[in-house]
Amino acid sequence: MDIIIQSLGFKASDHLEGYIREKLGKLNPSEHVIRANVMLFQGPNRSTPNDYCEIRLEVPGNDHFVKEQSTQFEQSVDSAVNKLQQMLRKQKEKQVDHFQGRHN
Repeated sequence: MDIIIQSLGFKASDHLEGYIREKLGKLNPSEHVIRANVMLFQGPNRSTPNDYCEIRLEVPGNDHFVKEQSTQFEQSVDSAVNKLQQMLRKQKEKQVDHFQGRHN
């Protein structure tokens, strides 16, 4: 899986990029993920910390997209990856149900 990390308005640290790669690397490899596009940016109001993380997973069929915000990028990444895992699991269950329903 290719992982493309973009940060708008700041330079993402090597630690943050490594953290993102580690979290995305834990996604189930059997889901045929082609590429993960990660975009990090900060909210418009600098007085309140709003760190955003957008992740688009390119998979065969429809891509999965999620956008999360929190006070730290790590929290945003965790939340986004958890939602993507749920999306992939739900898609897999639909495929299995469809396959089993057709042969019963």
